[in-house]
Amino acid sequence: MQKLIRLAALALTALFATPSLAAGLPEGQSKADYLAWMARDPGVRAEVLSFKSYLEAAGVEDVVPTWQLVRTASDWRECAGPRFEVAPMTEWTHIAETLEFVKAHVEPVIGKVEALSGFRNEELNRCAGGAKASAHRHFYALDLTPANEDLSRAGMIRSICAIHEFRGRQYDVGLGFYTGMRFHVDSKGFRKWGADGKGATSPCVTGNYV
Repeated sequence: MQKLIRLAALALTALFATPSLAAGLPEGQSKADYLAWMARDPGVRAEVLSFKSYLEAAGVEDVVPTWQLVRTASDWRECAGPRFEVAPMTEWTHIAETLEFVKAHVEPVIGKVEALSGFRNEELNRCAGGAKASAHRHFYALDLTPANEDLSRAGMIRSICAIHEFRGRQYDVGLGFYTGMRFHVDSKGFRKWGADGKGATSPCVTGNYV
């Protein structure tokens, strides 16, 4: 019986695995993990359904799957924090504004994106090394990566910097770049920064897209 249970769990994980997860992106935050998290708590299911309904009413339900929007920090395990969490309802309007920018200007240029990190509660944000006033704390922010595996880092940065220059102020967009293909977008204020958190090191400023 135990063997059958283990085999069923492996099959469920394989069913919902994605190429990006296989490539080493958020461990323990796959769709299968999300479904298991929802199955354990009726209260969580109700919160997720309410959140999904809000996104639909705001017209941004098709930008990024809801299960990705409730991912917390990628290093949730090291911080002993929640791997998924629905942000307080009062913060939902913030992420809707961010998703509007992604839908209208990011995805038409670089294609669909995957959300790696969204809302982080105060304790998790502090442990994960986030700024005290991090845009993740009030659900303005998403860390994203392109779904298009053929897109280069240089091409991604060049495209997103151009988008930010021409449309970012209209949406109060903050734009940050990390290593690899991971980048940050929020709607908390028009600004940009590089991997060290400083505006002067943003590749949009330096022109260094490596």
